[in-house]
Amino acid sequence: MAIHKIQINDFISDDYELIAIHSSLEDYKLAYCLNKELGLQLQKNDNYIEIAIPEGKSAFENFAFDDEKNDVIWTLIENKTTIINSNKQTSSLFEQVDITVFLLPEYKKADYLIKIENIDYGFDADEIIDTILKIKNVTTAYSVDTTNLKSKNNLIF
Repeated sequence: MAIHKIQINDFISDDYELIAIHSSLEDYKLAYCLNKELGLQLQKNDNYIEIAIPEGKSAFENFAFDDEKNDVIWTLIENKTTIINSNKQTSSLFEQVDITVFLLPEYKKADYLIKIENIDYGFDADEIIDTILKIKNVTTAYSVDTTNLKSKNNLIF
C-alpha cells in the first residue's frame, strides 16, 4: 500500500489577489469608502484573525464581504496591531510593554490589506487599485506579489 504524505503547500491556493493600502483612515472609515467606491458591502467581522507569537496572541480586526453573485470573497484586514506584554512576576504599570505585530512583516509600511479570494483570470487588479487611489486620505495602494512571501501562512483564515 502506497503512503501519501500531505504537505501544507497542498492546501495553499493562489487564487487570490492581495492589495496593500497606505492610509491614515480608521478601519471603519476605509471600509465605508471601499463600499461606496467599489460597490461592496464590507461588514465588520466579529471573529478576529489571530496569530500566535512568542510574546502572546495577536488579533487583527477585519471586514468581510461574500459576493455570492460573483462568487468572490473580499476581506479588509489591518496589517498592524499592538499587544500588551506584561511581566507576570510583577504587577507594576511600568513593566508592561506594547509590542507591535504585523500580519505581513514584509510590508510593515502598509496599514491595510485587501484579500480578494476566488478570482478568475479575467480579474483586473489595476482597475481596483485605481479606484482605491481615488479615495481621499489613501496615500497609495499596490498589488502584493504573494509568491515570495515568507509569512504567507498568516493569510490562511
